[in-house]
Amino acid sequence: MLQGFKDFIMKGNVIDLAVAVVIGSAFGAVITALVDSVLMPFISGLVKSPNFDSFAVVTLNGNDIRFGVLLTALVNFLLIAAAVYFVIVMPMNKMIEMRNRKLGIDPDAVEISDDVVLLTEIRDLLAANRSGGAVPPRTEN
Repeated sequence: MLQGFKDFIMKGNVIDLAVAVVIGSAFGAVITALVDSVLMPFISGLVKSPNFDSFAVVTLNGNDIRFGVLLTALVNFLLIAAAVYFVIVMPMNKMIEMRNRKLGIDPDAVEISDDVVLLTEIRDLLAANRSGGAVPPRTEN
């Protein structure tokens, strides 16, 4: 029983996941600081309000329905998504593209698996046997 637990914990996927969670939570603090301390104050300077919580408040039977709170959450989500894209995703894609160019890897080149090559050869042999002709030469894609 303990050996199975040890095997589970020591799997590479579990370790990778643990590292990803720790790094993700640490990076979450950076993104939150960027949104709360840089982007939202910039937006509040433009619209003269720190958030949209008091925007579009409707009172129904003495209860306030605050559509602005939803709008604030939506703006925060979009700012966080933009920060993640422009700070992580876009630079990482550029680094991968530069590395691939340096290594001579063409991302548009289609890699043909061995299975497909074998099936193509079988198809060509069957076609040649049906027509009674010679086996067509093997073509490299």
